[in-house]
Amino acid sequence: MVHYYKFKREELMKTIHILGTGCPKCKKLTENAEKASHELGGEYEIVKVTDINEIMKFGVMITPVLVVENEVKSVGKVLSAEEIKKIIS
Repeated sequence: MVHYYKFKREELMKTIHILGTGCPKCKKLTENAEKASHELGGEYEIVKVTDINEIMKFGVMITPVLVVENEVKSVGKVLSAEEIKKIIS
């Protein structure tokens, strides 16, 4: 299953994918990504990917995963909102 969360205008958005099966670490990474995007005030689309076949398309086997603009940035870690802000800004 894939869930979309959009912040601001679509045409200027950066896309952030959170890959994970719904475990507590995956949920925390999603929360932190949402917090980072709100604090930066930028325009982001957060896509939560829970389907294992979709996750594997990114070439990863460990979750949670942070993907920004289709580039894997972090695997197997729960990054803080501050760490995510540095990556997405």
